[in-house]
Amino acid sequence: MLQHAPTLDPAKFRDPRTTAKREPRAHVALGGLETLWFNTGTLCNLTCRNCYIESSPRNDRLAYLTRAEVCAFLDEIERDNLPVRTAGFTGGEPFLCPDLLFMLDDALSRRLEALVLTNAMRPMMKAADGLDALRARHGDQLRLRVSLDHYSPTQHVAERGPRSWEPTLDGLRWLSRRGFAVDVAGRLFSGEPEAEIRAGFARLFAEYAIPIDAADPVRLMLFPEMDANQDVPEITEACWGILGKSPSSVMCASSRMVVRRREAARPAVIACTLLPYEPEFELGQTLAEASRPVPLNHPHCARFCVLGGAACSR
Repeated sequence: MLQHAPTLDPAKFRDPRTTAKREPRAHVALGGLETLWFNTGTLCNLTCRNCYIESSPRNDRLAYLTRAEVCAFLDEIERDNLPVRTAGFTGGEPFLCPDLLFMLDDALSRRLEALVLTNAMRPMMKAADGLDALRARHGDQLRLRVSLDHYSPTQHVAERGPRSWEPTLDGLRWLSRRGFAVDVAGRLFSGEPEAEIRAGFARLFAEYAIPIDAADPVRLMLFPEMDANQDVPEITEACWGILGKSPSSVMCASSRMVVRRREAARPAVIACTLLPYEPEFELGQTLAEASRPVPLNHPHCARFCVLGGAACSR
């Protein structure tokens, strides 16, 4: 039986400068902007049990981005010669966004890699012809990462709801048959050792002729769970040496995300993909404004990035 982690100490993650023990909090400088994420909106065709962004068919706290809004940031990348290599598109379900295919074409035409995080269900399949046309023009420059929470339908459906397994598997198989560059994102929520989870995915991929190496941590990403209410250590400046990690290994050292809040007149740039609602992680309205260091002042910073060693980018 899985044990529940202790509840988060309310004294933690209060001050962006110091921890609850009055130690200097770790900050991460932007070493070079390599990945720019666009949250296309929080609306989704599913309501998953533990969605960190609370996406659903009714949650529109983050509005759909438009093609023009995305192009403004692509223009800034070109104008300022920023080292961005990847434009990532996440949600919600990105394929619900009316302008997604145009956004992808704009990013790909500027020789950026485009990465789309999707559940590969009906919204994606409704865009199949346009998506296939992008693949024909741009090849592996376009990549899709499909959310398949577990290798068993029982566990996947427990998280994502009924009638979510077969459509996702069908979408993943279609992508594979059409020759798309495709990865899978799973979850470490079942309590099994990671080796067992990868072995289970390997069996699934072999059964359905899906050409993904389940042992490859990029082709099959397994993400730690995120619960901001569970206790986790705060990350201090001294932790880098104690843990043998570099600040450059953390996501906010090389990425930012663009969102447009429902009530906002224009998009904003935030520190990372994991903290779309926290106002203290909103860094400005341009990439230049968003280049300042980020204090690791949230449980997700510790659990997902530093201690979990995870990142949304490849």
